[in-house]
Amino acid sequence: MRTDELVPVAAGLFEGTGNSAHLIGTRCTSCGSHYFPKTLSCRNPQCLEKATQDVLLSREGTLYSYTVQHYQPPALFRMADWAPYAIGSVELPEGLRVMGMLTGCEPASLKIGMAVVLTVETLYRDEQGREVQTYKFQPRAAQELAA
Repeated sequence: MRTDELVPVAAGLFEGTGNSAHLIGTRCTSCGSHYFPKTLSCRNPQCLEKATQDVLLSREGTLYSYTVQHYQPPALFRMADWAPYAIGSVELPEGLRVMGMLTGCEPASLKIGMAVVLTVETLYRDEQGREVQTYKFQPRAAQELAA
């Protein structure tokens, strides 16, 4: 698949493809707070400068919490071959908790505290036949097996 046939589900969330992708966040240049998705200004009430810069966030994190989505979301959240799926809150080393779909394992095998790694996968094909991609997290062990 050519990369020009791949489009992100929303601009500015991540860069890269597959297991080489990174989430794009922001970091306050004054207080060091991190944000995802990107923000134009620091939201830390104690910070006086509020200036931010784009940064690539860590690919690895820890599953903080999760739930299994058993009902199909509205049409805006399209996905090919819908089936129940897990959504997790992943704690990154930067101190953020990021929500994302979980992949690479059965929901019953998920464990709070397990190591997860960012990946990018196809969500659906658009009207032009391009693969619309989104970020997901998968257990580190599943990524190591796929490598």
